[in-house]
Amino acid sequence: MHYRWMTLADVPQVHAIDQLSFSMPWPERSYQFELTQNENSILWVAEALPGQPDVPPRISGMIVVWLVVDEAHVATIAVHPDFRGQGLSKKLLALGLRTALLRGAIESTLEVRAGNLVAQKLYEQFSYRVVGQRPRYYKDNNEDALLMTVKGMGPAYLHWLDTILADV
Repeated sequence: MHYRWMTLADVPQVHAIDQLSFSMPWPERSYQFELTQNENSILWVAEALPGQPDVPPRISGMIVVWLVVDEAHVATIAVHPDFRGQGLSKKLLALGLRTALLRGAIESTLEVRAGNLVAQKLYEQFSYRVVGQRPRYYKDNNEDALLMTVKGMGPAYLHWLDTILADV
């Protein structure tokens, strides 16, 4: 697996992953905006490299993080169903947070569906804690969102992220 910055050429594959992963996916133009107009956006992809030279690489996961002053807001993260369970989300989250830390972030926030226990477990590994709830946040089914935050992301946290990314 190869990890790199997202490009405009990746948007169709990224959007396809979004559609497979969420009931309310972002439109393609949102990714285009993040790449071309939002200077505070951090966008990474995981790319599966084929074993044969005539087969193109395949985007297998993505993350978008917004740097808002000193806060890294995880806007979206998803992995293609064919690649789930391989630790890609963990690596992508570590890359997004590491980049944000190097750009001045000292804490991070995100919203997650109250029923998405798999994602919550991932975020808890990164020291995110539930600090609030947004009732009926998700308009497709009125599910609540949990607001999760990790504070105090300093040098020790950066070092911990580096251990996760040691083989990237």
